[in-house]
Amino acid sequence: MRYWIRGLNALFSLVVLLCFFVVVAYAGYALWDNSQVYAAAENVRDEMLQFKPQPDSEEEAPTFDELQAVNPDVCAWVTLDHTNIDHPVLQGADNLSYINRDVYGNFSLAGSIFLDSRNDSHFSDPYSLLYGHHMENSGMFGDLDLYKDAAFFQENRTGLLMTPDGVYDLEIFACLLVEASDGYIFEPEAWQGDLESAFAHIKENAMYLREEIWEDLGKDSRILALTTCSGEFSDARTVVLALMHPRHLDAQEGI
Repeated sequence: MRYWIRGLNALFSLVVLLCFFVVVAYAGYALWDNSQVYAAAENVRDEMLQFKPQPDSEEEAPTFDELQAVNPDVCAWVTLDHTNIDHPVLQGADNLSYINRDVYGNFSLAGSIFLDSRNDSHFSDPYSLLYGHHMENSGMFGDLDLYKDAAFFQENRTGLLMTPDGVYDLEIFACLLVEASDGYIFEPEAWQGDLESAFAHIKENAMYLREEIWEDLGKDSRILALTTCSGEFSDARTVVLALMHPRHLDAQEGI
């Protein structure tokens, strides 16, 4: 009996040891796999920066030929100053098209920055919505978190949206933390009707708001929203809102 018990103890110890090594191996693989996801996203970003449109002057629209040769779904390039947000923007047939696909159309857990499929690809809507995954190390839209810091929000308010039609200077005026079901934030059609209600909703739910810009908003304003996941509560979303100031748009757009 004593030898039998010793045998069981030895077997149990062996099983525990094997389980330990399996857990360690899995944790190591998970860390390696996670690093590969981030590395792949960073590589794609670095490659795309070579094709970042550069307007020759404030009077000329930037050239998107090289980017659209890579993928005709590229409709813009967005940059927020003093962040790592500097990416091409795509628009698919629906909002699942680029949630897990990179600009090349390949599967990628990091996905792409993309424009809501219900928005006009020329950014002519009063409210245009961009999505991006929240990633550590400032990947994709991870740096939207920076605007939840009061000091950063106050000191950083500029960015740029370039489209094949022209250039918009971005003036950041609000940061919100909302649920993914928020109808005013995640339903662009809501802005086609009662703008006053939409503006009131933003003011009521903003973490931070620049009153001096808020007072200038009107029916002719164009707003760009950038959103990503957040961890404060279930289905939390960080949203940064910017007023779009056109430098120059193609005359065909009527501006």
